[in-house]
Amino acid sequence: MEKALRAYGAVLRLVRRLPKDTRPYYAKYARENFANYREVDAADPNALNDLFYRTYTHSLWVLNKYSVDQAAADKLKEICCS
Repeated sequence: MEKALRAYGAVLRLVRRLPKDTRPYYAKYARENFANYREVDAADPNALNDLFYRTYTHSLWVLNKYSVDQAAADKLKEICCS
């Protein structure tokens, strides 16, 4: 649970780097996705690792879409891919 909260916080910090008019959409999108997956079995490390990896890769996609430096996601990579 702690790792998920750290990842969620890192995603919200990345949302702040996006253009101002897109921030509300992506903040809501992140919240809804984290809420939708809160029922994932915490005992299944493969499911959790897959979700964290998708969190990271989708965040990179959004950053690239708006030409934000991918280095901004280094903290999220540290959380999700360790």
